[in-house]
Amino acid sequence: MVYKQAFTTMAFTHKRMKHHAGTGLRRIPLAALLLALCGTHVHAASLPDGLTEQQIDNVVSRTQQAFQVPGVAVGVIHDGKIVFAKGYGRKADDEKSGKVDATTLFAIGSNSKEFTATALATLVDEGKLKWTDRVSDVMPEFRVADPWITREFRVSDLLTHHSGMGLGAGDLMLFSHSTFTRKDVLAALPYMPFTGRFRADYAYNNLLYVVAGALVEKISGQTWEQYVQTHLIDAAALPACQSTFPVKGQTDVAAGQGSDGVLPDRAARKSVAMAPAGGVWCSVNGMNRWVQTLMNGGQTVDGRKIISLAQRDALWAPHALLPLPDSAAKTQSHFRAYGYGWFMEDFFGLKRVWHTGTVSGMVSYVSMLPEKNTGLVVLTNHDDHHATYSIALTMSSLIATGKTEDWVSYWQDDAKKAEEKAAKEASTTGPGSPARPFISLPVSDLKDYVGLYHDAWRGDIRLSLKDNALVMSFSKANGLSGTLSALPHDLFVAKWQDRANDASDDSYVQFERDTSGKVTGFHMQVVGSDFSFDAQDLHPLKVSDQ
Repeated sequence: MVYKQAFTTMAFTHKRMKHHAGTGLRRIPLAALLLALCGTHVHAASLPDGLTEQQIDNVVSRTQQAFQVPGVAVGVIHDGKIVFAKGYGRKADDEKSGKVDATTLFAIGSNSKEFTATALATLVDEGKLKWTDRVSDVMPEFRVADPWITREFRVSDLLTHHSGMGLGAGDLMLFSHSTFTRKDVLAALPYMPFTGRFRADYAYNNLLYVVAGALVEKISGQTWEQYVQTHLIDAAALPACQSTFPVKGQTDVAAGQGSDGVLPDRAARKSVAMAPAGGVWCSVNGMNRWVQTLMNGGQTVDGRKIISLAQRDALWAPHALLPLPDSAAKTQSHFRAYGYGWFMEDFFGLKRVWHTGTVSGMVSYVSMLPEKNTGLVVLTNHDDHHATYSIALTMSSLIATGKTEDWVSYWQDDAKKAEEKAAKEASTTGPGSPARPFISLPVSDLKDYVGLYHDAWRGDIRLSLKDNALVMSFSKANGLSGTLSALPHDLFVAKWQDRANDASDDSYVQFERDTSGKVTGFHMQVVGSDFSFDAQDLHPLKVSDQ
């Protein structure tokens, strides 16, 4: 996604002040120490041709104004050196929140997927795993809905988004204040429906990256958090970077802001299961060094090998083809693909390796042009991908072509068109519109729907009456509940109470009845277009009237 892929864990620990490589204490390289202490830009070498500090400042300023972004951090890596790291604006949409600097922690969302993919690559390097291994051979508890696919599912299939599961399948287990564990996710996996063709249809998926994290745990004997922290973050000496959610006492931390202006409750964003799909928190200093290491063939500047060049190349090789976006003509792109944790495409005649991440009201963007020996990092604390795209593509275009492309205006126009389309649909056919007005049902009728429902993969869902209104609440979720408003023919719309929730799009709820007229279950469908609330995969059946 670019997508709401929110991600952290319950195993929270304070950020280590010393870096361990798993075998003993090691000194932090001087360059990393200087970056960790630096709150503004650094110039260990010159910026790439076609890009200046003033141009970076200008595009960040325009973007902040265009999309109301409180805080931004930008990094540049060129010719093997970190040449730029700078913070802009505030840590939150609050005048008292303090300024963003190069050490401020941001949730990087789905850019965590490359950490999970790289963790698997280290195990491949060690001979403990092959990309072609059957997952069920390594992890016997792994099963999906189709027995043949279960047998044929390879480690590589966990990472390429072409499993046959639908777009965002299982996200309702991972986000929305979920308390699911990775063990719960594995147990529910056989009940997740397949809606596409195995290894043929691309559909972005967070669920299988959680399974990939569980596979790391199975082989290494460590939790995903421990393994990523010691073997990747500490081993590569990434300053101000951690595999766990920030804890009390950490103050240099950004707070995300939803596009509706609501500041999410940081404590409510902790999630047990989803970290391998998006649980890493990192500063621009840390992400700069991460990108520097990958662009250096998997080896740090002080000579420590994190992964082999062969495995770095495997991560960056195309494994699943994607449709081209509307912007392809503007970037002269002819193909787009997904590797292991990375997107890639041709970009003005150059190979570009990139990924984005969105979680907890924050968006990250990493863009690399290997043939230009250049990488970029953009971190923001506003839930709007148009902002990160504006900055990252402006800078990438300058480096690739030497010409200025007005990506800010392009993404402003894109956002405006999307808003106009949504408004038009809501005013004509949306729930509560003149064409589909809500109706008022007496409490006696609402009682038909009250009771306990059970879904095979999501668990229990309760419908109850509160203040003469029908309320839906989910098990294994801290606060995921909504009030239902009625439309004709047993159709309702659930309006979620937490509007800052990652699943804040309202959902249709269509109840079903048997031949006697008794309510037996329901289906759901998201009213909007956000795929990270995969309500369409639910089919809860009524198990009790109480």
